[in-house]
Amino acid sequence: MTLPNDATLRFALAHRHDDPRTLALQAARYPDVDMPAALTQIAGRQAAASKLPSWAERDDVLYPRHLSLEQCSSEATARYKASLLEGDCLVDLTGGFGIDCYFLSQRFRRATYVERQAELCELAAHNFAALGQPHIQVCYADGVEYLERMESVDALFLDPARRDGQGGKVVAIGDCEPDVAALEPLLLTKARRVLVKLSPMLDLSLALRTLRHTAEAHIVSVQNECKELLLLTSDELPPDDVPIHLVNLTPGGTVAFSFTRRQEQQAECHYTATLGSYLYEPNASLLKGGAFHSLAVTFGLAKLHPNSHLYTSEHQVKGFPGRTFRIVGECSLHKKEVKACLGHLKQANLTVRNFPASVAELRKRLKLADGGGIYLFATTMNDGRRILIECEP
Repeated sequence: MTLPNDATLRFALAHRHDDPRTLALQAARYPDVDMPAALTQIAGRQAAASKLPSWAERDDVLYPRHLSLEQCSSEATARYKASLLEGDCLVDLTGGFGIDCYFLSQRFRRATYVERQAELCELAAHNFAALGQPHIQVCYADGVEYLERMESVDALFLDPARRDGQGGKVVAIGDCEPDVAALEPLLLTKARRVLVKLSPMLDLSLALRTLRHTAEAHIVSVQNECKELLLLTSDELPPDDVPIHLVNLTPGGTVAFSFTRRQEQQAECHYTATLGSYLYEPNASLLKGGAFHSLAVTFGLAKLHPNSHLYTSEHQVKGFPGRTFRIVGECSLHKKEVKACLGHLKQANLTVRNFPASVAELRKRLKLADGGGIYLFATTMNDGRRILIECEP
C-alpha cells in the first residue's frame, strides 16, 4: 500500500461530512483524486467520530478499510485496557489498526506494535508519528513468529482474529488466530503479564478453564452494550478464585462491580413473590458475568425469581450498577386486568425477563407502540406468577 496522495487527502478532508455513496458517483469530476482511497478516509473518519473521538479530531490520522476499523477497539475500551497494565516495555502481537497499542503504550517507556498486514503497518507508522508517539516501534511480522524469537518484556497484549477462513465470526479461543490457549506456556515465558481480548459472546467459565493462568477477568460494556471479555494472565501462581470485574463505561464515568465465583456460590440470596416500591435491572456486564446472588446480597435486594434477574426493594438503593425504576403498578396477563391497569397506555418500553413470549409477540398482544416514558417488564415471580410491571425511571 502507498499512502494517499496530497490531492486525495485534501479532497477527503474537504468532504469529511459528505455521503461516500454520493461522492462515489462523482469520481469522474476529480481525475487527480484516488476516489476509492478518499472514500475509505471519509468513511473511516465518520465512523471514528463516535468510536475514536480523539483521533477523529485530528486531520493527520489515516484510516484503514472498513473491516479493520469495524474490528478495532473503541477509544473507551482501549483506555480501560490501558489502566490494567504498566511497566517498561510492552509488545502488542496483534497490532491491527493500532488503537489498543496506542493507548496501552502510554503507560510504558517502550512499545512494539507487531502486525502481519503490510497495509496496517504503514498506517500505524504514519499515525503513531502524527500523534507524537516515537516510543512505539512498528514491526511487520507474524505475531507468533515474533513471539518465538523476542526477548522477555513486562507485558504482552493479544487480540486474536475472530474470523475463520471464509470470513465468518468465531468465538471459541481455539478457533481464533492465533490460538492463545496453545500459546499460553510460551507467552508466560516472555512476559510477566499477558492481556488477552476475547469475544463478549464467549462463556466466562469456559474461558477461565481454557486459560488456566488467568489472574483477573474483566467484562467490559460501553453504555450497557457488552463489548469485550478481557483475561489478564500472570506468570505467578493463579488465584484459587479468580476476581471478576464487571464494568460499564458511560459518559458519566465507570460503573464497576467485582466478585468471585466462590462468593457467588456462597451468597444467600433472598427471593420474593412481592414487589417493593423499586425495581432494579443489572447492566449488561453483570448479566454476562452472572453475579446474580452477589449483587442481591451487596445491595440488600430481593430477587424476583432465580431466572428472572430482576430485583426489588421498598426503599431506593443508591449506586446500583444498572437501571433503577419506581414501580407504578403490576398486573397479570388476564385481558380484563391488562385493560384495567394498562388500558391508558399507547406506547411503552418493553423488556422481557424469564417470560414465555418475545418482546415482539407481547407488544402485538398488548397493542403497544415502542417508546415513551413508561417501562414495562414482563417477568415471572418466585411463586410462578407471570406479571407485567409498570415502571418509571
